[in-house]
Amino acid sequence: MNPDDFTFVARLLKDRVGLLLTRDKSYLVQNRLAGLLRAHGLANTGELVAALRKGDDGLATDVVDAMMSRDTAFFRDWKPFKHLSNVVLPNLRAARAAKRQLRILSMGCSTGQEAYSVAMQVIEEAESFAGWQVEIVGLDVSPAAIAIAERGLYNQFEVQRGLPIRSLLRHFTREGENWRIKDDLKRLVSFRAGNVLADIYPLGRFDVILCRNLLIGFDQQTKLEVLQKLSRSLNDDGMLYVGVDESLTGVSGSFAPVLPNIGVYGAQTTSLAAARAIAVARSG
Repeated sequence: MNPDDFTFVARLLKDRVGLLLTRDKSYLVQNRLAGLLRAHGLANTGELVAALRKGDDGLATDVVDAMMSRDTAFFRDWKPFKHLSNVVLPNLRAARAAKRQLRILSMGCSTGQEAYSVAMQVIEEAESFAGWQVEIVGLDVSPAAIAIAERGLYNQFEVQRGLPIRSLLRHFTREGENWRIKDDLKRLVSFRAGNVLADIYPLGRFDVILCRNLLIGFDQQTKLEVLQKLSRSLNDDGMLYVGVDESLTGVSGSFAPVLPNIGVYGAQTTSLAAARAIAVARSG
């Protein structure tokens, strides 16, 4: 891939989804676009970029989709899910007892495993949340990924990645060689295509936002802008989960560390103490 073509593709990705590609990622671009070349009958990346330069918006959408990582799994990185289930959900249940509403957002939800993992944890506490309005929203820039998530059908390899056998048998039904999410779980989750660079405030405010391993591919300014938008969409005492290997220290003044070792942050507001309290296990 020649330098000019790489620069064009890199600029396209930065403008559309905030993804930062350095020149050493040229091999990654070529590998991920190989299938797209075959699908569109293009001989090489030069022909692809030529079509992009002519304003082929459909092809540009496909390029973005091909370049987005879909490396996901059920209960990926177990510790944050354990903290959410054992500490945050019980504390939120107490804090929201009057309203009896719970809203959780999975940013960059890919093919849905993260959002469904959270839904499984809520279902496990179904009696505790009886009569509650529970909404889990999955948001991703890829319409193709969202279509897979909405279908709720996964192959054997996908369900074996992080999903306990007990959860598989309880929350899925077998369909040939695949496994389908049961309806009671699907009812808790909705998916929509959306860009992390756009303002998500119209979606309303959330008690928990999971934005894990999504900020890694952004430059400093894009991270700052995204975190500012997330802070506006998080309830003052809510939790933000980022990847366990990510740190927001020195990145943004919108969030303060709560349990940074597992990627838990609270919005930097006057209610930060309340957020810290929700993130800590209660005694007795």
